Amino acid sequence: MALTESTMLKLGSSLPAFELPDVSTGKQVTNEAYSGQPLLVMFICNHCPYVIHLSEKLAGRTKEFIAAGVGVVAISSNDVTEYPLDSPEKMKEEVSLRGYEFPYLYDESQKVAHAFTAACTPDFFLFDSDHQLVYRGRFDETRPTRIKSGVYDSDNPATGNELAKAIEAMIAGEKIAEPQWPSLGCNIKWKKDNEPS
Repeated sequence: MALTESTMLKLGSSLPAFELPDVSTGKQVTNEAYSGQPLLVMFICNHCPYVIHLSEKLAGRTKEFIAAGVGVVAISSNDVTEYPLDSPEKMKEEVSLRGYEFPYLYDESQKVAHAFTAACTPDFFLFDSDHQLVYRGRFDETRPTRIKSGVYDSDNPATGNELAKAIEAMIAGEKIAEPQWPSLGCNIKWKKDNEPS
């Protein structure tokens, strides 16, 4: 695993267009479906210990965000040939296991990850109702603790407080607090010759 930080896309950037399949329904989900609505776009995957660390809290927090009127989608862009645990079939199982209520989308071509300059899992991008970027970076300051190769524990459970405070400020029409910190996690598993330049 290559530990990687968010690229921190410039605030004010417009929401990149996307049209991707929801692994649970098979239906295409587009950015246009969220027109006029704030939208949280999350790049996650199944096997990354940094995503697993926050998955339980992510399920709960995103339910709160959706109830507050924020659209939420997650995208996995990993190369599933090399990382079969991130296949669409396994993604569908993950939705059921975690109780995710948002669409979990599969970016097979990795073009959407490129458009967002997504770099790691997890990576968060929050757009206001005009679909301008107002927050990007991390869920919170917590990280999983590595015990040994492939084994992680957490004595500092995820809270999602930083992202939640950003969403609360956005909804209230207030300025989101600075600084915004990069997320940190596994690098997106790019297909051969498809890595960002």
